[in-house]
Amino acid sequence: MAVIMFRQAQASDIEAIVGLLADDELGRRREVLSSPPDPQYLAAFDAIAADRNQLLAVAIEQGAVIGTLQLSFIPGMARRGAWRGQIEAVRIAAHRRSGGVGQQMFEWAIAACRARGCAMVQLTTDKARPDAHRFYEKLGFVASHEGFKLLF
Repeated sequence: MAVIMFRQAQASDIEAIVGLLADDELGRRREVLSSPPDPQYLAAFDAIAADRNQLLAVAIEQGAVIGTLQLSFIPGMARRGAWRGQIEAVRIAAHRRSGGVGQQMFEWAIAACRARGCAMVQLTTDKARPDAHRFYEKLGFVASHEGFKLLF
């Protein structure tokens, strides 16, 4: 098996990241695949890259993007001013799922949160993703809260 590296995403990764985001039932309805990528993705990438509390990351295997996630480092007043690491938009290429890449990517992300002094790591996941729920529970995450969203 080839070595998997994790790093901050570069602008040249945007098309691959969008492809990963679109590669499931929910993503196909939400994302727009095009080459070059939709300008909204480019603007989002620029905003993330400019914010020191955001980290868009990719997993690379033999020069190809095979995974992505976004880390947000959130300061807060609760829990004596604790910082939280928020993991979102986790995707692994279909041909690499169930092979340990996701676990390695989470270990890397959790280590990044610890290095930033976060007191906890949290994530949200769509209720329609039972396989993801099992995966997160296997990693030690606990479904401790109920989340709500207001979409526009």
